[in-house]
Amino acid sequence: MAIKLTRKVFVNPCFLSYNSSRFLVRLSSDYDTRFFLSKFFGGLQESGVICRHLSFSPATSLERLSWEGSSHTVLLTKLENALKDLKLDEAWETFNDFIRLYGFPNHLLVSRFITQLSYSSSPCSLQKAYDLVMMVLKEKSYHLQPDILVKLALSLSRAQMPIPSSTILRLMLEKGMLPPMNVLQLLFLHMVKTEVGACIASNLLIQICDNYVQFCSGKSPCANLLKPDTVIFNLVLDACVRFGSSLKGQQIIELMSQTGVVADGHSIIIIAQIHEINGQRDELKKFKDHVAPLPVAFVSHYRQFYECLLSLHFKFDDIDAAAELLLDMNRSRGSHPMDDPGKDFQKPRFVPIGSQNLRNGLKIQIMPELIHKDSALKEEGKSDLVLFRDKKLLPSNRALSKLINGYKRHGKMDELSKFLLGLKKELYSSGESSVICDVIDACISLGWVEIAHDILDDMESSGDSLDSSAYMALLTAYYKRNMSREANVLLKQVRKAGLVINLANNIVLSKNVPSNVGRSPLSIKEASSIYQPSLSKCLVEEVSDAEKAVSHIIYELNSSIYFFSKAKMMGDALNIYRRMQEMKIQPTEHTFMYLVCGYSSLEMYRDITILWGDMKRIMETGSLTLSSDLYEFLLLNFLRGGYFERVMEVIGYMNKCNMYVDKWMYKSEYLKIHKNLYRSLKASKARTEAQGKRLEHVKAFKKWAGIN
Repeated sequence: MAIKLTRKVFVNPCFLSYNSSRFLVRLSSDYDTRFFLSKFFGGLQESGVICRHLSFSPATSLERLSWEGSSHTVLLTKLENALKDLKLDEAWETFNDFIRLYGFPNHLLVSRFITQLSYSSSPCSLQKAYDLVMMVLKEKSYHLQPDILVKLALSLSRAQMPIPSSTILRLMLEKGMLPPMNVLQLLFLHMVKTEVGACIASNLLIQICDNYVQFCSGKSPCANLLKPDTVIFNLVLDACVRFGSSLKGQQIIELMSQTGVVADGHSIIIIAQIHEINGQRDELKKFKDHVAPLPVAFVSHYRQFYECLLSLHFKFDDIDAAAELLLDMNRSRGSHPMDDPGKDFQKPRFVPIGSQNLRNGLKIQIMPELIHKDSALKEEGKSDLVLFRDKKLLPSNRALSKLINGYKRHGKMDELSKFLLGLKKELYSSGESSVICDVIDACISLGWVEIAHDILDDMESSGDSLDSSAYMALLTAYYKRNMSREANVLLKQVRKAGLVINLANNIVLSKNVPSNVGRSPLSIKEASSIYQPSLSKCLVEEVSDAEKAVSHIIYELNSSIYFFSKAKMMGDALNIYRRMQEMKIQPTEHTFMYLVCGYSSLEMYRDITILWGDMKRIMETGSLTLSSDLYEFLLLNFLRGGYFERVMEVIGYMNKCNMYVDKWMYKSEYLKIHKNLYRSLKASKARTEAQGKRLEHVKAFKKWAGIN
C-alpha cells in the first residue's frame, strides 16, 4: 500500500532511485532504519529490517524532498538559504534538526545565525538567540566573538529583557571582557527603565566594580578596560531614586569612591536625593561648601540640592538651620566667576563619606562645575520647598509654612520676624513686603492673631513699614473675635504709623508710607501662584501633617548609628539601638541597614542573625516593612556566613512580597565561598542532627539557585 510522505526525511547515508511510481530508500545500517522508522512512521518499525520499498504519491515535490546528496549537506544548504531569506523560524527548526544528527555546524554559520536573531525585534527570536548562545557556551566547542555577544546583549536590553542581557554581560565579565564604554552606557540606559532591570543593573555595576578593584589590586594592565564611567553611575543612581532603592544607592555612592570615579553636577543632585531619603543630613552638608560658591549660571541646576538639604533640616526639626539656608541660598553668587585665576574649577575635590576623622575612610571625588548638557538624565526633581524665579532661589509657600509652624512650636516667634526681615533684605531690594503680609494673613486665618500682632510689632520696631492692609486684616479679626482691648491697642498703632482707617467703608488711606511699598512682580505669591497653593492653605496642611510626621529623634539616633557603624564602633552603635528600645522608639529600616552594614564590614555574621530575629518580630506586628535592598544585603551576609537556614528564610520573605531575586548574584557568591561544601556528604552520613539539617538547607539553596 502506498504511503504518502507529508514531511521531509533526512537519513545518512542513503541512496535514492526514482521512477514514475515509487522511491527506493536503502538504509546502510540497522540503526539508521530504526531511527528512520521510529521518527517518521512510529508503529511500522520492525527490528532487523535492512531495506524497505516505500511507495509515494507521484505528486510529491522533488524540491520539497530534497534528496540530492547527503542529509548533512541538505540541512546545511537549507539552513543557509533560510538565513539568506531571513526565514528565522524555518532556520531555527532546521538548525535543531542538524544538531540532533550532527552536533553544531561550523562556528561561522552559528555566529551568523545568532547575529540575524539578534537583529530581530521579536522577543521570541531574541530569546532563541540567547538560548543558542547558552548552548554554545555550554558545549565549549568553540569561542564566540565578543562583538556577537555585545550585539545580542544590546538587543535584549532594548527589548526590556534585562535578565538574559545581564547574563551575557556577566559571562563576558567572567572572562575579563566588557563592551566598549559607549555601548555599555546604552545597555544600562535601556536596562534601568524597569524596576527589575534597575535591580539587575545595580547588581551588575557592583560586580563590575568588584572586578575592577580586584584587577587594580593585582596591577593588571586590563583594569582600566573594566572601569565604569560617571554616566553609568548616574544612570544607576537615578534608577535607585526612581524605584525607591535608596539603600542600594548608598552602596553605589561608596563604590564611586572606591573606584575613583568623579561625580559631576548630575551625580551631586542624585546623591543629594539619596541622602535625603536616607535621612543623612550630615553627609549632604559636606557638599554645601562646594556648591554654594558656584556662579549664578549654576543656580537653576542646584535648586534640587537645596531642596533636599532644606527638607532634611525640617526632618531634623532644625528650624534655625532651615532659616539660615533659605537666606544663604543666594548669597555670594557672582563673586566667584569661572575664570577666577585663584581657583582651579577643573580639579576634582574630595568629600569624605562618614566621619572626616577616619584614617581609612572613603572620600568621593566631585566636580560640581561639570554638567553635561546632552545628559540622558531628566531633571525632574520635586519643587515643594525651593523655587527658581528670576535667577534666584526662593522659598515656596510650603517652606514658609514649615518655618512658621516650627518657630511657633519652639516658641521663637521673634526669630521668625528676624528671618522675614532678612528675607526681605536678601530678595527684595525694592522694599517688597508682600511676603510678610502673606505670613500675617496666614497666621490670622488659623486664629493666631497674637502671633500676627507680634510680627507687626517687630516690623515697627525695626522701622520697617508694612502695607496698611495687614493692619486692616488684623483689626477685622479682632472685631470678629470680640477682642476690643487688642483692637484698641492696634488702632493706636495705626494712628501712630500715620494710617487713617475708615472702618465704616473699609477704606484704607495711606500717609507717610513710601510709594514703592506694594506687591511688586517679585512677590513669591504672585510670581508662582500657578505652581503652588496659598500660604494659608499650606500652613493649615502643615499643622495637620506635623502631628503625623516621623519624630526628629529617629533621624538623630539613626545618624549616630550610621556614624558609629562607618567607624566600625559597633559597641557604641548597639548602645544607641538599645537606647531606642528603652525609649520605646520604633527602629526603622535604616536603623537595621546601618547596623547590618557595620557588622558586615567586620564579618560579624552571627550578630546579623540576632538583628534578623528582631526584624522578624517587629514585622509580625506590622510596624516594619523591609525593602528588597535590605533583604538582598541580609541574604548575601547570611550566605557568606554559611547560615543557610536564614538564607532560605529571607528568600521566602522576598517571594512572599513578590520581589525579584537575582539568582545569578547569589549563585556566584556561593561558588566563590562554598563551592565544595558538603559536595560528597549524604544526609545519612551526617554526624549530628544539626549537620543533617544544615545539609538539607544547603541542598535546598543549591536547588533554588540551579547549582548542580
